[in-house]
Amino acid sequence: MTHLKPDSIIFDMDGTLWDAVDTYTESWNIVFRELGIDIHVDRNELAKMVGWEGKKVHAAIMPDFDEQKRLSIYARVNELRREILPKNGGILYEGVKEGLQKLAAKYPLYIVSNCAVGIIRLFIDWAGIDEHIIDEIAYGTNYMPKHHNIKLLIDRHGLQSPVYVGDTEGDGEQSRLAGVPFVFVSYGFGMTDDHDLRFDNFTDLTNYFLSLS
Repeated sequence: MTHLKPDSIIFDMDGTLWDAVDTYTESWNIVFRELGIDIHVDRNELAKMVGWEGKKVHAAIMPDFDEQKRLSIYARVNELRREILPKNGGILYEGVKEGLQKLAAKYPLYIVSNCAVGIIRLFIDWAGIDEHIIDEIAYGTNYMPKHHNIKLLIDRHGLQSPVYVGDTEGDGEQSRLAGVPFVFVSYGFGMTDDHDLRFDNFTDLTNYFLSLS
């Protein structure tokens, strides 16, 4: 196992801190029904797209539509998502709430996710973890890839040796592009062998980083 001594921890959101795929799926299907579009998204299909940038997601779900129509529908999906997330929420992974509280006493904590603007904030409020998270950047803020937003966060806060925690191969690739070590959590939506550290549950991750002197 690689030994890291970070000064901060940046987390992915979906598949790392929680699973809100059922709510995300519902938001797509409600909008398609509203618009009379004969497309149905199922959970398993959408779970495979977790962590993708929005442009790639709506191209996969709506391949027969032009970009303008996709963007219009996707905007409505995210609008609805922001309405139903506070009520429907998701499943917070075991150990996350307690773990973030403990980790925040030792490390500055951040979130970078490939989601629409406003979704990370809704998650933070829903999970009751606001006091533990210093800052967050969503893909929808600037439509830039994750490695760009990781570096943006690093520059904004003067981080010297952060790590990025995520659950997909793409998270690992983006971590490399950002020049930060990648910590893989295997309980999420993806699989990869390209990581500096791997944890099978959040409690083990918490205990590891708390044990570093």
